[in-house]
Amino acid sequence: MGAVVAIESLLDRRRVWKGRPAAPPASPQPTGHDALDAALPLGGWPDAALTEVLVPMDGVGELQLLWPTLARLSQAGGTVALVAPPYLPYAPAWLRAGVRLPQLQVVRAAGRDAWWAAEQCLRSGACAAVLCWPQQADDRTLRRLQVAAESGRCLGFAFRPLRAARNPSPAALRIAIDARPRQLRVLKCRGGLAPARPIPFPPPATR
Repeated sequence: MGAVVAIESLLDRRRVWKGRPAAPPASPQPTGHDALDAALPLGGWPDAALTEVLVPMDGVGELQLLWPTLARLSQAGGTVALVAPPYLPYAPAWLRAGVRLPQLQVVRAAGRDAWWAAEQCLRSGACAAVLCWPQQADDRTLRRLQVAAESGRCLGFAFRPLRAARNPSPAALRIAIDARPRQLRVLKCRGGLAPARPIPFPPPATR
């Protein structure tokens, strides 16, 4: 019969590995679109992760998709960074969407500098959300952005052309926006299977 050894003595001799408790799982962030939240297994954007938004062309509603989230985050004091946007943000539209303009930061960069800037913003821990438009991004670039979002506990959004759907991606969530008919398609999602049916994406209400 083996000898009984007090656990305190083993700890004193550093014979027992004291593992750190695992970090709590990230909670989802509501998208602000009820139909989309209901279709996603986690009930919203995957927190501390990269989401890819694939579009057939600019201006099909990609900002409308994110505005409810960006408004909520900015009103809570979070910083929203736009890294190398293809167009100058139209301040009145962002204001009407509820986004607090003092919390909106635009980073001007090009080429590899834009990828680097997006990665630094995601990793910094100073941003609640980072939007980027990586041109000709490969798997390695997207993986670095995904890891940076995890490290900085930040919502990352990468806007890419719809043709990129042919290639695999390390992003936690991939959503395609169709113009005709106007709808959303979840191509990949964390936490379960992607919904098989498209999700209606109504046009913005006129005021």
